[in-house]
Amino acid sequence: MRKRLAPIAAALFVTAILPAMAATQLTGAGSTFDYPFFSKAFYDYSKSHGDVQVNYQSIGSGGGIAQFTQRTVDFGATDVPMNAGEVKAAEASGGPVLQVPVALGGESIVYNVPGVASGLHLTSGLLAGIFLGKITSWNDPQIAKLNGGMKLPNTPIVVVHRSDGSGTTYIFTDYLSAISAEWKTKVGTGKSVMWIAASAIGGKGNEGVAGQVNNNPGAIGYVELAYAIQNKMSQATLQNAAGKYISDAPGGVRAAAAAKPDVSATSFSIVNMKCATCYPIAGYSWVVVYQNPQDKGKGKVLQQILTWLSGGDAQKIAGGLDYVPLPENIQSLARNTLAKMHV
Repeated sequence: MRKRLAPIAAALFVTAILPAMAATQLTGAGSTFDYPFFSKAFYDYSKSHGDVQVNYQSIGSGGGIAQFTQRTVDFGATDVPMNAGEVKAAEASGGPVLQVPVALGGESIVYNVPGVASGLHLTSGLLAGIFLGKITSWNDPQIAKLNGGMKLPNTPIVVVHRSDGSGTTYIFTDYLSAISAEWKTKVGTGKSVMWIAASAIGGKGNEGVAGQVNNNPGAIGYVELAYAIQNKMSQATLQNAAGKYISDAPGGVRAAAAAKPDVSATSFSIVNMKCATCYPIAGYSWVVVYQNPQDKGKGKVLQQILTWLSGGDAQKIAGGLDYVPLPENIQSLARNTLAKMHV
């Protein structure tokens, strides 16, 4: 883990001590889902483009959209495209908005069940029941029946969720709404929702949720796949819409993306896709920029780095950090969208 996380620390170090050396300073804010990828990618880009530095603040998708709309950053990052109301507010501030896919990944269901380091299986119905607060103990007969032979403790379930406005939450609640009519009616889909399980506790960012799960025996939560893998967290094996249990999450995310090739900023959901190998909780992450940047020179540099970020070389970096490289058609969508910037 240290080897992988070292470039992230290095990226922060370079940004902190060398800003005066870069002719162009770009700032972005938003998605914590993207943070491991952005940190390594922007660090590598700066090594070969010494005149450019990118300072990215991992504050959650909701915060990124807010800062972008307030024009305090050059770009925002969000795990769900801006909705019509958010676009209208941003356009009132800075004119037409472009939304660009830059990353593809899955969400892992991570848990801390005493005596169960691996091997836990969950159906969509069980997962919904847990987050609805209807299944409250790890030795519940429904969990025990599915995981026959596993010694499950009589430990209360602690539901962990994001406390900040989060695109990761949007993807997860979009999934729960797709598989549970009760969830859709009582809670729904959003970057922030009312968590109704009595045991629910929040954590800020993917790292905050991971920390809460690690620190609370009996906890279960949702985090971006890279966080789960790099921090060696226990991950549940999930049943998909075809009834199959998917253990290869990256391969399953790739299959889910292939099942919906026509993606746009208004039709983007790839949760609960119906194929045998599809991982059920997957989604794209997006960068938002203004079509007409005030500073054309800075806008040109931003266009160049985001074109690189959503292209093959940077997507190889993403693949090495447990994301899934963007499919070729989505890379093309990103290039064509960025080409609309007036710089």
